[in-house]
Amino acid sequence: MNALLAAVCGVLGLAVGSFLNVVIHRVPRKESVVAPRSRCPQCDHPVSARDNIPIVSWLLLRGKCRQCGASISIRYPLVELATAALFVAGALRFGASWDLPAYLVLFASLLAISAIDLELYIIPNRIVYPTIAIALPLLAMAAAAQHRWEPLQHALIGGAGAWTVLFVAHVASGGRGMGFGDVRLAFILGLFLGWLDPYPYGHVFLGLFLGFALGSIVGLTLMGLRLRTRKDHIPFGPFLAGGTVVAIFVGSPILTAYFGR
Repeated sequence: MNALLAAVCGVLGLAVGSFLNVVIHRVPRKESVVAPRSRCPQCDHPVSARDNIPIVSWLLLRGKCRQCGASISIRYPLVELATAALFVAGALRFGASWDLPAYLVLFASLLAISAIDLELYIIPNRIVYPTIAIALPLLAMAAAAQHRWEPLQHALIGGAGAWTVLFVAHVASGGRGMGFGDVRLAFILGLFLGWLDPYPYGHVFLGLFLGFALGSIVGLTLMGLRLRTRKDHIPFGPFLAGGTVVAIFVGSPILTAYFGR
């Protein structure tokens, strides 16, 4: 059953990843993600169905537009592949549970946010707020279906706690080291990490700790290589997202091993 579910989620992930590429390109430009249909960013020619097959089309076209020959960023197949991988991993982690749809929404949101933040150093509200609006009802439905409201309470407290931590960091850095987009993102991350058992607040702490650690290591490495200076902005959203994903998949055994000593 899990293998079939994982396969279905993998195919779904490829399709969602293709849509996320539209989101990543259009949302920062304040364009509709629904219409018009996908087009080449260079020549504006509509992309045909045969050229819009996730991963396969990019490989067959050798990363170039069929019409104008312009290069198509490798980001497109990477986002599709990453979405499929996370959806499969999510299916194996949560199984056919009420939790799964909510976490698939989270993974899709984190990928879009990370790609945009890496490129443009922004975390769009047009992704953050809809994610919250979708996630809360899904988690509430999961709590109702399981007749367990404690996880939802933990999730809300986790979201508020993570928001507070990042808000303090934002104020302390004067907004230079931590943008307010990261603060809003932290609520989403805390929400989903706080939902997890056992040790919900331990998951929140672990996810944030890993995010800060990853960001610090990469930032110091870039400065050591003189690719960045202390005045340069480094997008923090992808590191928060990465720490959260790690905590979701391996947080439980880590926390159980630590607190179970």
